[in-house]
Amino acid sequence: MASEKEVSNGVEWRIKIADGSSERLVPEANPASRLLLGIKSFVIGLALKAWKFLQKAWDLGVDDPRKVIHCLKVGTALAVVSLFYYMRPLYEGFGKNAVMWAIMTVVVVFENCVGATVCKSLNRVCGTLLAGFFALGVHSVASQSGQRFEPIIVGASVFLLASAATFSRFIPSVKARFDYGAMIFILTFSLVSVSGYRVDKLFEMAHHRISTIIIGTSLCIIISMLICPIWAGQELYTLTTRNMDKLTTSLDGCVEEYFKDSGSVVESNKKCHKKLQGYKCVLISKAAEESMANFARWEPGHGPFNFRHPWQQYLKIGSSMRSCAYCLEALNGCINSENQAPEYIKRHLNNSSLKVSSNSSSVIKELAITIKTMKKSSNIHSLVGEMNSAVQELQNDLKSLPKLFSPPSMPEADTPENKKIESISRTMVKMPLMEIVPLLTLASLLIEIATRISGIVDAVEELENLAEFKHASNDKC
Repeated sequence: MASEKEVSNGVEWRIKIADGSSERLVPEANPASRLLLGIKSFVIGLALKAWKFLQKAWDLGVDDPRKVIHCLKVGTALAVVSLFYYMRPLYEGFGKNAVMWAIMTVVVVFENCVGATVCKSLNRVCGTLLAGFFALGVHSVASQSGQRFEPIIVGASVFLLASAATFSRFIPSVKARFDYGAMIFILTFSLVSVSGYRVDKLFEMAHHRISTIIIGTSLCIIISMLICPIWAGQELYTLTTRNMDKLTTSLDGCVEEYFKDSGSVVESNKKCHKKLQGYKCVLISKAAEESMANFARWEPGHGPFNFRHPWQQYLKIGSSMRSCAYCLEALNGCINSENQAPEYIKRHLNNSSLKVSSNSSSVIKELAITIKTMKKSSNIHSLVGEMNSAVQELQNDLKSLPKLFSPPSMPEADTPENKKIESISRTMVKMPLMEIVPLLTLASLLIEIATRISGIVDAVEELENLAEFKHASNDKC
């Protein structure tokens, strides 16, 4: 049975149930209130997302202030180029369309580092000039061939040159350095040659476009070099030395983790997990190194680097480091393997393995110092000799390892009891051999890492000769 109860702010309905209890009925909200509630929740959610986005943007700017500086440099370049539109003498001299081409050039060409800006600027200028000359030549030939053959000559020239330029973009050497220039050549030649069929002042149009593109690219190069420049060569140099430091830290951390005491498992795992992140950074740095080396070749001399600095040699050094990092990846698999050798067997190779890793790390650290100071090391060969002697010691310990599992001498009598003892001893020999497979793998990987470090040494020595590093003893400091 239902009962009605009047309250101060409205009417409240309750339903009595058979057991004597009552249940309150809440009236449904009207559509207007539901709409207001939905709009309110949408605005609050949008505000929270905007606040999170601003927080991430702030953190990004704090982590790398050079990105904020780059944004200000782009804004400065666009503000200067826009003066061509607002100042009447410049506007009348270049025209409306030419000013728009200059603004578009700044937006497209301006990159984060100096090398990338110079590369795209020179590619754009050269591609535009070359395409303009070809287009004017085709236009002059087509205009003299008569009105009937003019569109045929223009269309055929567009087909042939665009096809040839597109095919050149598949050539690796052209794609690495002139891919953007080839694309600009196709675009400019097609626009100018096709426009020449309907436009009378073709030479004036090409002149205005080339002039404004030169102005825009020159402005981008000047601003990128003078205002807080970011050099691609310096970035490649820093990346190489940083990867060497991470490689040494990871190598020491992996070997220490494998031969750690069983009582410090948790603390050691935390430390080794941080150390192992280094070699992973080396593995994924190939694309960044190739991009930086390509842009560094376009940069003028800066800091300790000359214009013809052998940037390609840094790629060889990075490739040698990645070969070592691949071994560290396999070494990490030995650490995480479920089958582990007994402690008394690990102790047999503990000292020699740690010695190999320590000496190998010393060699890489010395190579990093050589690149940082750009001076030839006087003790690198002695460190390599110590590393090789440590490898020889590890190999000797591996040769003596089977003595730990040699079965006891069997009596000469061939009795059933002796056969039973022999089978038991063989079982005791086989089981530890299965358990020490990760240990043997680790030892072989350490030997392989030492061999590959010799490849890094050769690459760094080649860099010393190409860049003409001075001897460290020549510096009195």
